[in-house]
Amino acid sequence: MTWDVFIFAAPATARTLDEIPLDFDPPPHGPAEDVRNRLTAAFPNLDLSDPARGVLTDGRWTINLNIGRDDPVHAITLHARGNGADLLPVIANIAESVGGRAMDIATGEFLTDVTRS
Repeated sequence: MTWDVFIFAAPATARTLDEIPLDFDPPPHGPAEDVRNRLTAAFPNLDLSDPARGVLTDGRWTINLNIGRDDPVHAITLHARGNGADLLPVIANIAESVGGRAMDIATGEFLTDVTRS
C-alpha cells in the first residue's frame, strides 16, 4: 500500500477536507527546530540528515516526511509505503507529535480518526 498523507492543524470537528471552511487558516505546528525536535523525540530512529526531508523505516514500511524549509512549519507531507495496518498507528503518532491531523490526499479523509475508533 502507498499513501500520500498531508498533516496540518485541521479543525477537530472536520471529518473530511470538504468540511473545512474555505476561509480556514491553519495555525503552524511551530518553529522548524521545535517540530524536528518533537519528531525525533517521538521517533529516535528518524533520519533527518536533510532537515527538510526525513526518512522513517522499520523494515515493514517506509515513511518519507517532507517537512520543508519554511519556518515555522505549517504542514508536513508523508509518502508512506507498506502495510496499512502497520502504517496507521505510526502516521497517527507523527500527527500527534506535531499537533496535527493526518489526511489521505487521495480521499480527503482524516486517517488518524480511524486509529482512535
